[in-house]
Amino acid sequence: MKKYAFFVLLVLCLVPASVFGTPLQASGDEPPVVFADFSWDSVQFHNRVAGFILEHGFGKKVVYSFTEEVPGFLGLERGDFHLAMETWVDNSAPYWEKAEKNGRMISLGRNFQDAPQGWYVPTFLIKGDPSRGIEPSAPGLKSVSDLPRYWELFKDPEDETKGRFLNGPTGWHVSVTNAAKLQAYGLNEHFNNFHAGSASALAVGIASAYERGKAVLAYYWEPTPLLGKYDMTKLEEPPYDPEIFNTTGGCDFPACRVLKTGNTEFLEAEPQIRAFIERYTTTLELTNQALAFMEDNNLTHGEAAAAFLKKQPDLWRKWVDGPVAEKVAAVLANSGN
Repeated sequence: MKKYAFFVLLVLCLVPASVFGTPLQASGDEPPVVFADFSWDSVQFHNRVAGFILEHGFGKKVVYSFTEEVPGFLGLERGDFHLAMETWVDNSAPYWEKAEKNGRMISLGRNFQDAPQGWYVPTFLIKGDPSRGIEPSAPGLKSVSDLPRYWELFKDPEDETKGRFLNGPTGWHVSVTNAAKLQAYGLNEHFNNFHAGSASALAVGIASAYERGKAVLAYYWEPTPLLGKYDMTKLEEPPYDPEIFNTTGGCDFPACRVLKTGNTEFLEAEPQIRAFIERYTTTLELTNQALAFMEDNNLTHGEAAAAFLKKQPDLWRKWVDGPVAEKVAAVLANSGN
């Protein structure tokens, strides 16, 4: 996995920036503010909340350029991307440490409090679900150390001699960490490491199993609409130890810092935008609620962002000065329900 990760990083360094996302040049003379639109819902939501304010309050053009984690870090360092409202820096520690050292990418503070992440299973496996007629099939499943006893519940449809661990996409550094964990816990003997093709595919894999009352073992995190909607249990791991985590991976994840980050050169040229992003703070609870509202009402991330701003004026008015706030408020007032 280390050799593979190095090869991917080498290739990415040689690929032109245009492949990482949508074209960055907008129409007109003024270049756009470009968000690194990582592939999970919460960052895309927060990017659009900030983008709405930049567009309607600051009069900026805004582009959301899709990217995965590693190319996103490289793009933020180079200036291909300017901002990211969620950067899970502890999941990509080598890249973050390098970016901090060279000074091309900086933190603008936490978006919300440190976020939990880990390996989850449906709670009905442990406790059952009488409302759905589901009996507990793994009542003793509490920890990763219990998984060898229950591997058959998670049988891999492509290899029924082992269970399946549903990992994140290969472009996520945390997916390498999860592969190391499987080995550290001796679970490679019992489980195949299956990479979801995208964040959406990971969520669909979990949701589909849950809706059918089937077992699934998967990496996931908060805040997400999925964990707001489904009753999932995070399996226990040995307590977090930085030395172990950074070598074998055989311990719990740290509560992950979720930072707002940006390209240094861009932020030095845009002090008003920097001040706004530094003031931008939310909570896990508000983010979970907004994402659940988005999913329940079949909204786009942009529609969910506008709805959030309408519902939370006391929050977002703290982020900007009066004239900017009034411009944003006027647009929201005229934007329908």
